[in-house]
Amino acid sequence: MKFFHLTFLLFFSASAATLPEEVNTAMRDEMKQQELVGLAVGVIKNGRIEYLKGYGWADREQQTPVTRQTLFRWASISKSLTGVAALQLWENGNLDLKADVRRYVPEFPEHNATIRIRHLLSHQGGIVHYTNGPVIATPREYPHAHPFENVIWSLDDFKASPLVNAPGEKYSYTTRGFMLLSAAGERAGRQKFAHQVRDRIAKPLGMTTLQPDYQWVRIPNRAVGYRKQDGQVVVSTDTDVSWKLGGGGFISNIDDLAKFANGLLNHRLVKPATRAKMWTQQKTNDGQLTTYGLGFSFKKYHEGEVHKWKADGKGVLLVGHSGAQEKTRTHMALWPAQKMAVVVMTNSEHANLGKVTGRLLSLMWPPEPSR
Repeated sequence: MKFFHLTFLLFFSASAATLPEEVNTAMRDEMKQQELVGLAVGVIKNGRIEYLKGYGWADREQQTPVTRQTLFRWASISKSLTGVAALQLWENGNLDLKADVRRYVPEFPEHNATIRIRHLLSHQGGIVHYTNGPVIATPREYPHAHPFENVIWSLDDFKASPLVNAPGEKYSYTTRGFMLLSAAGERAGRQKFAHQVRDRIAKPLGMTTLQPDYQWVRIPNRAVGYRKQDGQVVVSTDTDVSWKLGGGGFISNIDDLAKFANGLLNHRLVKPATRAKMWTQQKTNDGQLTTYGLGFSFKKYHEGEVHKWKADGKGVLLVGHSGAQEKTRTHMALWPAQKMAVVVMTNSEHANLGKVTGRLLSLMWPPEPSR
C-alpha cells in the first residue's frame, strides 16, 4: 500500500529536538504494520503542545492527505466533553450529582429506580448500551427534519428500554447513558448542550473545529472512513451519529483534540479539586473499584511494554478515553503527574490505537517516572 506522508510540527522547547525523528519512525512502522490509511498524532510535554503531525490519506481514492485541517470523529471521547460540561455545571451549583436524573429530564421513565447524575457519569446507571439488552424505541412524529439534534428527543431511541442493572450495582459501559446525561446538562444549564460545549470548552481553549458531526451540515475536511473486509482495506459506511451527540457525536481536527487534552492538564476547564473528583476511580454500591471516573477511564501503562495495557496494579495509571465508531478510532492518554499526554486519531476502523499510544508514550517516558 502506498502512503502519502506530510509533516506538520510544532516545537516549543529544545527538549523536543529528537522527538520528530523518533515519532516518525514509530508511526511509519505502525502505519505499515496495521495497514492504516490515515493517522494524526499530537504530543504534549510539560503542559505544552509540542508536536502535531498528519500521516497518510484522509481520502485514499481522491489522494487527499491527512493534514492538521483533517477532521476525524471523536467517537467516545465525546463522553469526556460531556463529563467536563456536567462537572462545570456542578461547580456552578446548577447540577446536583446526587439528584435523580428525572429531576432534570422528567420525560425519562421512572423504571422503578433512582438513576442519579453520578451514576450516569460513571456508567453505573443501568442504561442499555448496544447489545447488552433490548433497545426499545419510542416512535412518534417530529416537527423537524433532523429531530435527534434535540438531545431530549434523542432519548426516544431508548428511553423505553429496561435497565440492564440496578443503578450503582455495577459498571456497565453505555453510550446511551451519556446521551441521557447530555439531556440533563441541557436542562440544568438552560442552554442547548452543543452550545454549552462550544461556549465553556471549545472557545476558552481556542478549539476552532470542534462541532457536532451533523450529516446535513457541510463540514469541510471530513476524513473518509476505512475498514477491513475479507482482508482488504475498503471504504467504510458513513453512518449518521448525530443522534448520540453526548455519547459519541463530535468531530474535530488533531489540533483541537490536543488542545482539549492540554486544557485538562493545565486546569483550564475545571478547578483542581473538581478535576480530582472527575479523575477519581468510582466504586459500585458494594465497594468494588471500577476503571472509570466521571467521564474518563483509567489504564495502566508499563515502561518498555509499548504494545500492552495492563490492569494489574503495577506501572503508571493514565487517565483519558478511547473511541471506536464508523469511520474512526481515537485515543487520548494523559499522565497528569508529568503534565504529559498523547492524542491519536485515525480513519481506519481496524486500528489498534492502544499500541500506537503505547509507542508514543515510550518515547516520552521520563528518566525517573513517578510510581
